[in-house]
Amino acid sequence: MIKKLYLVIIVSIISSTAALAQNLDIHFNGLGFLDNREYKDFVARSRTYSGTRVALDLGLNLDSLNHFIVGIDGIHEFGAKPYFLKVNPVAYYKYESANWLFDAGEFPREGVISNYPRAMLNDTLRYYRPNVEGLLARYHSATFTETGWIDWVSRQTQTDREQFLFGFEGRWRPSATGPFYVSHYVLMLHDAGAEVLLPNDHVGDDGAAQVRLGLDFSRKQTTFDSLSFEAGVMGSFQRRRGLGAAKTPVGFIASGYLSYHRFAAFDEFYAGQGSELAFGDAFYEKKFYNRLDLMFTPFLFNHIKGQFIFSIHRTPGFTSNQEAFRITYDLGRKVIARFKD
Repeated sequence: MIKKLYLVIIVSIISSTAALAQNLDIHFNGLGFLDNREYKDFVARSRTYSGTRVALDLGLNLDSLNHFIVGIDGIHEFGAKPYFLKVNPVAYYKYESANWLFDAGEFPREGVISNYPRAMLNDTLRYYRPNVEGLLARYHSATFTETGWIDWVSRQTQTDREQFLFGFEGRWRPSATGPFYVSHYVLMLHDAGAEVLLPNDHVGDDGAAQVRLGLDFSRKQTTFDSLSFEAGVMGSFQRRRGLGAAKTPVGFIASGYLSYHRFAAFDEFYAGQGSELAFGDAFYEKKFYNRLDLMFTPFLFNHIKGQFIFSIHRTPGFTSNQEAFRITYDLGRKVIARFKD
């Protein structure tokens, strides 16, 4: 019934707006992943994630600024039955100008909030929750970018909790050509109860913020294609209403990234009090954590990228490893019909 409803909505939108649109385009992209995680300190998360995610949508372009996009995004895990684990709708309005971006509906997170630190939004969201369901607004210029967003995670029913994420992130450069910048990331999860309250159930609020100072030498003449460093502070907030004072852990965080041709390395270090965030990487619950990613990109063609990643995770008393291969493909938007004004 739900699938039929999505089809009716898509056909209705196309029929009602085709006469106004300048053109109709189609977009296809996907992600294949094989991610083996050998986590000695998180045995329950020591597993292999593997599958293919594909997305197909149609775009109705009223003019150069206003767009309607409708489609589907589905995931299949290797060896799973039924074939598609889940199919998500893609349906949103998009306004985009030289300085502003506004999305409303169910739209891809890739490219809009996919740059959040893993401590706040873990990397498995890329596999299993590719869309933001809500609103996003972004302003950007040569020296300043700021993005605000809200993502509805769960609608309240008699058994399901009411949950939504919201946050903002941005970056400021004193000079458009200089290496120095300041970045920040903020998010909060509001976790309320279901319509039928359970005994000892409590409303929760989990949030975090990072402020980083960075140097990006990618635009400068160096031996490496990319070279950047960041250091800053992370603070988080965990509260269960009615259960006493909130937890407010704080820690120091630093990272470095370099790439040379098809090789790259990324290292991130965290030291401080552990943060327990529902959508954050669990490694940051530790008082000390270091992650080293070594990357090799053997496939790099037009619209296609295949990359191997070997990761070493170090926490007090444990050293874990992770091996992953990801291939991404994006054929871009192709115009399939044009309409007269």
